[in-house]
Amino acid sequence: REAGKPFEIEISGGIREDNIREYALTGVDYISSGSVIHSARWLDLSMKVV
Repeated sequence: REAGKPFEIEISGGIREDNIREYALTGVDYISSGSVIHSARWLDLSMKVV
């Protein structure tokens, strides 16, 4: 960015609800977090086709 070249920055890994603000304050363009999906409880579903 300092060189004037157009690009966007994304961060990922270790992003959680309790630390996302710290990452956002760094000025990144995108923040990716899988913790919502990885920490979700699973649900066993089935579908019968007749």
